Amino acid sequence: MTGKMKRRMLLCGILSLAALLLLLFTDFFGLLPGKTYTAEDFGIEIIKSTVDFNQNGIDDSTDILLGAQADAKNRPKYDGRYWGDGGYPPEDIGVCTDVVWRAFRSAGYNLRDMVDRDIRENLSEYPRVNGHPDRNIDFRRVPNLLVFFKRNAENLTTDPMVISAWQPGDIVVFGTHHVGIVSDKRNKNGIPYLIHNSGQLKREEDALLSCGEISGHFRFNGAKLAEEMKIPFESASA
Repeated sequence: MTGKMKRRMLLCGILSLAALLLLLFTDFFGLLPGKTYTAEDFGIEIIKSTVDFNQNGIDDSTDILLGAQADAKNRPKYDGRYWGDGGYPPEDIGVCTDVVWRAFRSAGYNLRDMVDRDIRENLSEYPRVNGHPDRNIDFRRVPNLLVFFKRNAENLTTDPMVISAWQPGDIVVFGTHHVGIVSDKRNKNGIPYLIHNSGQLKREEDALLSCGEISGHFRFNGAKLAEEMKIPFESASA
């Protein structure tokens, strides 16, 4: 065997090993596409909102889903620091709660000011603020969102095995430490994917059963929301 052939075989071996390592890496971190399913695959009817708050021709539930998916695609760097002068972090930075307000922004809602108004009008219901509301951060705290959605959204089952009860655009809270948006994708058992940010590589993933105990499952319904709580994002001031 000539030296040239040996070098060629060595190069092929190195490339094959690199390809194998890349495959194992992407599979370990859930980056391979894999097969996903939809509600229709399990005979589940999609429930869409009757409200199109921002009048863009897309119902609120779908807008919330699309907004969360856009944030997942953008993959903001995980960073939970405090942001003054309005409270909004840059688009390339965020935590789990930022997925939620950005999803609501896609439907035209100013979740920051909606949460702030509800806190100030019902201060005793929000122990996390400790009597001192802060518009810049309260909407980015999971305990506050848990209370807000309990008060201002439809409260649904927290049992993920009742697969027909989970719809795209629903909000799900885990304990008081994490929150995400329900995807329109499902695994082979019909359990929906979760759109969330805990700093992981893949932001829309099969994680509903792996983020801890589910403390709240909500469906936002603008038709049932008090008029004074319907604050459009366009009216937001810094």
